[in-house]
Amino acid sequence: MSENWTHIPIMANQIADLLLLNPDGVYIDGTLGLGGHTRLFLSRLSPKARIFGFDKDEDALRMAQARVADKRLYPVHASYTQAPEVLRKAGIDKADGALFDLGLSSYQLDNPARGFSLLQNGPLDMRFDLSATLTAADIVNTWPLDRLEYILKEYGEERQANKIALAIMKARKEAAITTTQALKQIVESVVPRYGKKHPATQTFQALRIACNDELNTVQAALNTLEQLIRPGGRAAILTFHSLEDRLVKNHFKALAQNGNWILVNKHALSPAYDEIRQNRRARSAKLRVIERKK
Repeated sequence: MSENWTHIPIMANQIADLLLLNPDGVYIDGTLGLGGHTRLFLSRLSPKARIFGFDKDEDALRMAQARVADKRLYPVHASYTQAPEVLRKAGIDKADGALFDLGLSSYQLDNPARGFSLLQNGPLDMRFDLSATLTAADIVNTWPLDRLEYILKEYGEERQANKIALAIMKARKEAAITTTQALKQIVESVVPRYGKKHPATQTFQALRIACNDELNTVQAALNTLEQLIRPGGRAAILTFHSLEDRLVKNHFKALAQNGNWILVNKHALSPAYDEIRQNRRARSAKLRVIERKK
């Protein structure tokens, strides 16, 4: 496996400016990925600081540890929803700040063996955690029509959900759908291409969300913030599609209305034009930050 994956952490300096209020503090990197955000954070923090980096992808954890090469990083092979429990076991009450980057890492997107990308053929997998049992291939080959249509419509916000679901049902009667290329061609056969966006983009998004139970995981993480963040600390969440952003926006709003939290930015922050020009994957990013009152 190649270790030469390029990885550009999105909005890293903005996030560091907003999140790292205590240079000696304990921080959570909810999706360590290849360690880009954490490496920058550690460059700004004191020798006393600690970062607990969570990832369900063991390959990414191993590469992040090698890239960051800093004893202040504590890598954890677990979902970020388990952060309060992990801190308690380490004898830490709460964190000074937490970043939840809800995007895929370049390593996952660019590795055809993981099955996330439309651009390269690979097995139809899409699992973040390779020890999990449900793959995208399982979904397209075994789920009934109504369930397929539901996830395409709800998770992919796909207007042609019924047409695509029917095409999948028809194709799988002939042969199992096992590769990204096969699925891509099925969608192309029933949905014409308009503009730059590939017609299967939203189908792939829907399957990835369903395969990894992403929306429930995000909601579970939001529900841990009271247990996780100390008074005066902050949580920053980086989203990449409207479903996640809506969950975060509504939850932050509710926390602020209850009186114990303050919205650091009332409206989502977006990457600067120069960053988007250098890294196309930043174009859909939105950042929301909330602070727990002292």
